[in-house]
Amino acid sequence: MSTLSMILLAVALAMDALAVSVGLSLRFRWKSFRQFFRLSFHFGFFQFMMPILGWFAGTTVESYIRDFDHWVAFVLLGIIGGRMLKGGDDGNRLFAGGDPTRGRWLVLLSVATSIDALAVGLSLSLLAVPILLPSVVIGIVAAAFTLFGMYFGNRLQNSNSRYLEIAGGLILIGIGVKILLEHTLLA
Repeated sequence: MSTLSMILLAVALAMDALAVSVGLSLRFRWKSFRQFFRLSFHFGFFQFMMPILGWFAGTTVESYIRDFDHWVAFVLLGIIGGRMLKGGDDGNRLFAGGDPTRGRWLVLLSVATSIDALAVGLSLSLLAVPILLPSVVIGIVAAAFTLFGMYFGNRLQNSNSRYLEIAGGLILIGIGVKILLEHTLLA
């Protein structure tokens, strides 16, 4: 796999992480650098690990994963996007637990944004492409795009526009629909 192909693949896979981080930032007020670090680290780590898991899974479990991965991403992103559309006057609290950079929401968001990377790892195993270097590049690019998305979303958030929150929710729902359509129409 060429360096250019690896970078383009990493950028394509990082787009979901970018969109989710922007969407979250439009709704949630980040209070510390630790939140930036946690979200970008986890998105990057999951983007790094999923291709490796997919590569090792090979063709053995591919048929089982293929049957539901898109539904998981669709439901998770739909719930989060729907909550953003619903909005409210609660300011900082999109999630029942408070901070989406902690606990189960962090893990669920990380899985939802990295499911495509699992399929990429599976594909690379079928092509007999070594997986470690592409996974490292994918993880680093996803972490960087997440940081940028959080920063960009925070900058937009300062305008206090309800329309930006609605746009963020629609983006998250759109990504979920895109994943669902790609997997169901191509199946």
